[in-house]
Amino acid sequence: MIEQEILQMREFFLAKARSDEAEARQVQFKEGANDRYYIGCEMVAFSNSRGGRLVIGINDKTGEINALSFMELQGTTNLLTSIASENVIPNVLIDVENVPTAGGAVVVATIPEGKNKPYHDNKGIIWVKNGADKRKVFDNSELADMMGDCGRYDADEEAARDATIDDLDADTIKLYMMERFAPVFRSKEFDELTMKDYSPDQMAGFVIKGTTIERLLRNLRFIRPDGQLTKAAMMLFGKYTQRWLPGITAKCISFLGNSVGGTQFRDKMHDMEIEGNILHQYRIIMNFFTRNLRKVQVKREFNSLGELEIPYESLTEYVVNALIHRSLNIKAPIRIFIFDDRVEIHSPGSLPNGLTVEDVKNGTSMPRNVFLFTNANYLLPYTGAGSGVRRALEYDPDAVFSNGVSDREITHATNEFVITIPRKSNQAQEVTDQVTDQPAIKTDQATDQPQHKSDQPRFKLSKKQEDIKNFCSVPRTAREILERTGVTTHFDNRKKYIYDLVAAGVLEPTIPDKPNDPNQKYRRKK
Repeated sequence: MIEQEILQMREFFLAKARSDEAEARQVQFKEGANDRYYIGCEMVAFSNSRGGRLVIGINDKTGEINALSFMELQGTTNLLTSIASENVIPNVLIDVENVPTAGGAVVVATIPEGKNKPYHDNKGIIWVKNGADKRKVFDNSELADMMGDCGRYDADEEAARDATIDDLDADTIKLYMMERFAPVFRSKEFDELTMKDYSPDQMAGFVIKGTTIERLLRNLRFIRPDGQLTKAAMMLFGKYTQRWLPGITAKCISFLGNSVGGTQFRDKMHDMEIEGNILHQYRIIMNFFTRNLRKVQVKREFNSLGELEIPYESLTEYVVNALIHRSLNIKAPIRIFIFDDRVEIHSPGSLPNGLTVEDVKNGTSMPRNVFLFTNANYLLPYTGAGSGVRRALEYDPDAVFSNGVSDREITHATNEFVITIPRKSNQAQEVTDQVTDQPAIKTDQATDQPQHKSDQPRFKLSKKQEDIKNFCSVPRTAREILERTGVTTHFDNRKKYIYDLVAAGVLEPTIPDKPNDPNQKYRRKK
């Protein structure tokens, strides 16, 4: 079985070599084990990544098998074991096996992914795999991510120093509680309108009788044993998150042309607009997309609603992944770039836990920020089951993922994950009044909603939209409408099933001057 795998690995290598690529990421071929230090560096790189196999007895240039003699096999086996214990610090346990081949045998050393990262060689240098090669690591943020891989460090549970519970946004906390403890509040007929009449302390008392929001947050581990708020708490609920976590933000720019070096913009978000917790950031980024991407008619009906040239569902998955899985140790913002021919989403930090792009496409879920990941799904639209990227690719299979690869053309950094999505429509409409470092230009085409009532499109309602329209022949609350459709009270669902129908002139609020009034209802527009 192992012999067959060796032959398959060799054939794979030869195919790679013929296409001017190097060995596969998790397999390294060597003709001999003469350089003790070099072999030790390879073991360090495998241990700090996802592990791999070191095959001694195959020429790494030609793929030719140069079988080892009996004496060479014994010497190589002993040498590899010695290197693993003396040249890799802390030492690692490897599995060494001799695999018979024509004319002798080769040695296969299997190096597992380390559980005590970071590992270094006997000169103190830390190595990681970089494609088929390896590279040195000097960045403290990358070292922190490596320690997080093996559970020795959790960046999202670090303290947001000097922040207090008064620095958290009460409305966001209440939204979180409504989703986290949904059965409790459904039994008390709570919705997002009635909750405005209650304080976080009162709502916490419904969850656990007699408790306060501070005690509840402490029980949920948002407050550390030393009394400090965690970074996760500040990211999820903070009023002014960037006061304590200045790097946890985003840059959104719509360029004129296709170069990141351009100085002319169609739209550029001001830093202050996007500052806030990750729910606020998510909403602002999605609004940025909807006003800067073109809408195309995808159905045959003349009056059908246009859809974004890049599916909204795909953008949602990619943005949520960037917000949740970014490295918290890298003090850099998420970057959202819209060009005439593509969209780029840059997330600080390459894939965690040794994940590969193929792993992500296949639905493997290994979150970097575990505590943040397990709590953000009560505010952001994702399931946490690892299906998000696969679902996004079903909507838009042309997206390209780049993991820690430098690319001068599209400004990939070596320590970030980038999603590049081609724009399917023709190049974006030219804007005559080009701007440089100016606020967004808003044209009738770029805005979410029509500028004039007379411009509102007539369209054919879906069955669910028709049902909502008929259901609202008498005024209905937001909760009643969403219960009718069988979805949660999440913002995206309210937008899809209420606000979009209001914008289209199908429904109208009963209290138009006070959209957040607790008594607000919606009725069919006559």
